Amino acid sequence: MNETIQLMNPQVVAIKQQEIFKFNAIAKAKDHVINMTVGEPSFNTPDHIKMAAIKAIIDDNTRYTVPEGDHKLLQAASKYFAQKYDLHFDPETEMITTLGVTEGVFSTLNALLDEGDEVLIPSPCFTIYGPDVNFDHSKPLYLDTSTTNFKVDPQILDEILSTHPQIKVFLFNYPNNPTGVTYNKKELEKLAAVLKKYSVFVISDEIYSELTYGTKHFAFAKLLPEQTITLNGLSKSHAMTGWRIGLCCGPANVISQINKIHELATTSVTTISQAAAIEAYENGMDDPIEMRKSYQKRRDILYAGLTKLGFECPFPDGAFYLFAKIPEIFNQNDVEFAHELLDQYDLAILPGSFFGIGGSGYLRLSYAASQEQIEAGLAKLEQYLVDHSV
Repeated sequence: MNETIQLMNPQVVAIKQQEIFKFNAIAKAKDHVINMTVGEPSFNTPDHIKMAAIKAIIDDNTRYTVPEGDHKLLQAASKYFAQKYDLHFDPETEMITTLGVTEGVFSTLNALLDEGDEVLIPSPCFTIYGPDVNFDHSKPLYLDTSTTNFKVDPQILDEILSTHPQIKVFLFNYPNNPTGVTYNKKELEKLAAVLKKYSVFVISDEIYSELTYGTKHFAFAKLLPEQTITLNGLSKSHAMTGWRIGLCCGPANVISQINKIHELATTSVTTISQAAAIEAYENGMDDPIEMRKSYQKRRDILYAGLTKLGFECPFPDGAFYLFAKIPEIFNQNDVEFAHELLDQYDLAILPGSFFGIGGSGYLRLSYAASQEQIEAGLAKLEQYLVDHSV
């Protein structure tokens, strides 16, 4: 077996299984666990979207589409982004339908990076970014945001870009997973002013754009359209995680190159999912509203509960996560802390260190879970703290 492994691509062999998936698998294998690990809406896909998919099957709409996606879908998504975010992408040349944002990240990095390039990634961050960069024989550079309220400081960004000429990509995600923080227009303008000075691409992962609370999402591509590749999709906004619909949007000359990688990886996205996505973008403009209201209520319950228990959290203005700092009087090893909660109290929440630099000593809790689960989870966490207090 070892000889077989030695014959394989060393870049692949070096990749570790995603810790968040391993931990969640352990949680799912146990009975009666309150699971607050997964970034997946507790809502079902709206019925009108499901019916569009069923109709596509009945109508035998089950053939390949062109790699970039059904042009009716791209046109619908283009109109949606224009209305929602004042983004204006040409559906014929500036958009690709991807297999979720995950494939969008993978294909975009493959198209942009060459051996020896560097990618600057604010951290804590979603866990696929670094391995994707390594796979392209490039180097991820992590910018620790834990000392700047989990946001990128423009001055620090400028200093790093000026001293690392090999940086080709700035890859960031907002609203952010795992912290829930987001950026307003003025904050983004300051970042854009810095990035404009350098020959770098910006990959802006905005999959949580419809889940912002008290403020409207502002798209980064409005500030640096020639440098920005925008990634978005329907997984979070329309409770369509399993449908695997993402959009990769940007300058036509860049998108055409990304499409080369995309078509090698996928041929095309599932036709049935594309039919559902057309319905979502054409007639689901308001679908996220009630979900967002519910998430905001759950956020407030969870934030108040954690604060009462002595956890400090950056206040999340988006997504559906809270990033909670473990009180200093308790075990600061977040991996051990999370495993103790799971093993002894049947409560599953993720260690912050799984999300990279700046995450050690924190826990990520998802309030995509139901309100009942959140309240039960808080009760279990309180019992843990009582049992382990000095």
